Amino acid sequence: MAHQKLTAEQARRIEEIEEYRRATDHLKRLVTELEGNRAGQTRTIQQLSERIANEASQMRQRALTANVGTIADIAGTMSVMAGRGGGINMKIRGLADAVNSIYMQLDAA
Repeated sequence: MAHQKLTAEQARRIEEIEEYRRATDHLKRLVTELEGNRAGQTRTIQQLSERIANEASQMRQRALTANVGTIADIAGTMSVMAGRGGGINMKIRGLADAVNSIYMQLDAA
């Protein structure tokens, strides 16, 4: 089976997708940690939510500059969702769904 050489643009795009995948893996770990601390102290939940909001916001900025609109939209929604108050169960469900949506977008890319 012959391997086709990638152009510089294709190689850059693959590396970019892998970078988003690593960032999404990190967000997934944070959401899982938040879910594990569901019954924990309010301060711990707040700190984890802030970390998720910051990470998602940074991903959004990178996606906007790289012109990957759908990932930027989802990451922006995650950032807002994590930063808001409200029920922890709804927040966890929404954040987990958003992480899965980012994975689907990356698989399609």
